Amino acid sequence: MRYVSVRDLNTKPKEVWDKVKEADVVLTSNGKPIAILSGADESNLDARLRALRRSRALMAMEEMQKTAAAKKIDRWPEKRIEEEIRAVRKSRRA
Repeated sequence: MRYVSVRDLNTKPKEVWDKVKEADVVLTSNGKPIAILSGADESNLDARLRALRRSRALMAMEEMQKTAAAKKIDRWPEKRIEEEIRAVRKSRRA
């Protein structure tokens, strides 16, 4: 994986875009990753966006599962889960 700083993106944009055409690039600011640049064109843009959204959804689900396991919520019986859902829905209406 290649890394490129925000400074490089500002001072040498053509070089950065050439790298992005070859492979994904991690954009950094002060040495810390802030974004991932991934090449796309008209023929694959929709598919790439769908894949990215699917990946984000899976990561969010994994995080929810970890949180539920840490709080022992994953062991609740179905009746307790339904009660919790009803309580949340009720609080949203109020």
